[in-house]
Amino acid sequence: MDWKREWKSLAGMAAIFAGFYWLPVESLRLSGPLMESLALTRWYAREHVLLCLVPAFFIAGAISVFVRRDSVMKYLGPRANKALAYGVASVSGTVLAVCSCTVLPLFAGIYRMGAGLGPASAFLYSGPAINVLAMILTARVLGLSLGIARVVGAVGFSLLLGLIMHYIYRREEAERAAAQAALPEPEAPRPLGQTALFFGAMVAVLVFANWGAGSGDNGF
Repeated sequence: MDWKREWKSLAGMAAIFAGFYWLPVESLRLSGPLMESLALTRWYAREHVLLCLVPAFFIAGAISVFVRRDSVMKYLGPRANKALAYGVASVSGTVLAVCSCTVLPLFAGIYRMGAGLGPASAFLYSGPAINVLAMILTARVLGLSLGIARVVGAVGFSLLLGLIMHYIYRREEAERAAAQAALPEPEAPRPLGQTALFFGAMVAVLVFANWGAGSGDNGF
């Protein structure tokens, strides 16, 4: 790894984030639409990046460190059983409270650990749509039938998208599977309790970092 180049990229992203975080939108005399766009960007940097994306990056890093490569390849790898791989990938987002931005680091994490592009794409598509909070809210607000339709549609389209991605990049996936077969044996696994505790803490941070008082008088 070229640390010099990596640090430059990290410093550039940190500088852009800091600029939006401390953006003095209250003192700028700009037109309404531009002012609102800057305020929204600042809100995104303060609320969404810190409370959603940063925990998601930690979870993605934990996947690379704590999850064994052979376990990922067994269930989601290019040589895994297709029904099992796509089935697990399309419903695994249920237990994660992720949005369309937060799911990207998780997708990158499982893909780098050896998951096939098709199953990883299925997870990328369905994860934000079928988490428990989203399903309950949809069924509560729009009705049970639309809640069920959301789940069925998200899972179905994720399977279709995953298969399309696998077909388009089938040659690259075959080369990648051959390269993975030549990898050395994995190291001894960590205790299951240690891994479960760490991931539980990461998911708790992702959920409870966004726990706060609502704008109305009802609800939590």
